[in-house]
Amino acid sequence: PARPSELTNYIEQLTNQIKSTQIQHPPKASLRAIIMPHAGYIYSGLTAAHASLVLRENQFNRIVMLGPDHRVGFTGGAISDANAYETPLGLTKIHEDAGKLLRLSPLFKSIPISDKREHSLEVVLPFLQHYLKAFELIPIVLGPGNIDRYASTLDPLLDDRTLLVVSSDLSHYLPYSEAVAKDEETIQTILNLDVNQLVKRDNVACGKIPILITMAIARRNGWHPVFLHYSNSGDTAGDRSRVVGYTVIAFYGGTPMQHETDSSQPFSKHQGQILISLARQTIADRLGQQSIKVDTNSLSDNAFQEKRGTFVTLTTKGQLRGCIGSLEAGESILTGVKRNAINAAFHDPRFSPLKADELDKVDIEISILSQPQPLKYSDSKDLLSKLRVKIDGVVLRKGSSSATFLPQVWEQLPQPKQFLSHLCLKAGLSADTWKNQPLEISTYQVQYFEEEK
Repeated sequence: PARPSELTNYIEQLTNQIKSTQIQHPPKASLRAIIMPHAGYIYSGLTAAHASLVLRENQFNRIVMLGPDHRVGFTGGAISDANAYETPLGLTKIHEDAGKLLRLSPLFKSIPISDKREHSLEVVLPFLQHYLKAFELIPIVLGPGNIDRYASTLDPLLDDRTLLVVSSDLSHYLPYSEAVAKDEETIQTILNLDVNQLVKRDNVACGKIPILITMAIARRNGWHPVFLHYSNSGDTAGDRSRVVGYTVIAFYGGTPMQHETDSSQPFSKHQGQILISLARQTIADRLGQQSIKVDTNSLSDNAFQEKRGTFVTLTTKGQLRGCIGSLEAGESILTGVKRNAINAAFHDPRFSPLKADELDKVDIEISILSQPQPLKYSDSKDLLSKLRVKIDGVVLRKGSSSATFLPQVWEQLPQPKQFLSHLCLKAGLSADTWKNQPLEISTYQVQYFEEEK
């Protein structure tokens, strides 16, 4: 419907029909992604409304929406270079990271004809506007491409305030009973996160590529799919001789700082800046310099007494000037930050001790670590597949040799092979040790804070 009031009333009527539906939310997990249909609302609207069971106002401030190309025919992904999407419910601004993907990733380009002809994103958008209210959008229409490359590029965007939304219908134009059977198999394949099986099957979903990307990301991050609803056009407003299937499936998992093995809550930006100020004050005190003192009341925050691994990184004009930390959670965050600030400034063996006239030129970064967890793998290929680019910090050990890279290092070494080779060199091993010798590998995640100017 083109009229805002009519569209709102229609979505509310659909939503009211399913309010009593009960679902089982996974414990200690957050909504990370959702698959929704994109047919006309008389056909798929009732199924789409089941998203209301897991969405609430202001739950997310950014949506990464993946939809399939139905109309144009292109490889890679299309991202609009417009400023916003408009529906009868208003404007949804396109997030600045959409422009960054266009500029920095060869996977994506602007295709104006796709903006004009494609509907897969726009049809879902009013439901999101109604349920979530305010958010910004990264809209991606996908043609054929490498699923792993798509997943590796999009995964780093998915923080705890970002939802991944997949727009897809299921099988097309089969007789009713055949469609139901096929769609049930497809849904079970998605719930099993069986990427290889879904790749092999035909006429399973028009948004097969977006779904495969989401399944790949879910496997990387340990997300759990939860089935919410299925119907087809034969159940709603179409005849049963040729139907189209629809489903809503939610994916639950921990945020980057909330894995099943780590119940800690993420720290706020304000808390991060307090820790950076503490690190700067600690270094200044050692140098005998005056500095802005950190408010002692702010340091009394109970969250800072939590025992966590921490790293302090110093840079000058973007170049590393010192980086020391502790992987294990043996001391409070406050104690760790102070100790590692001194060590990064004066005891990193790669650099001379920091001098007084350098402190004003130094930028400070604080990393708070989750507890490292052993990573089981069968061979080098399996190891590469299990590392999560820009998410995992990696600890490598062989005998008495060991080294770690924080997740931030992926920015300089974005290829897993390159990352592991440099990590081996850092540990004093040959660059190809990871390829042909067993290693003890652990991974962890970080929440890090850069110094505000």
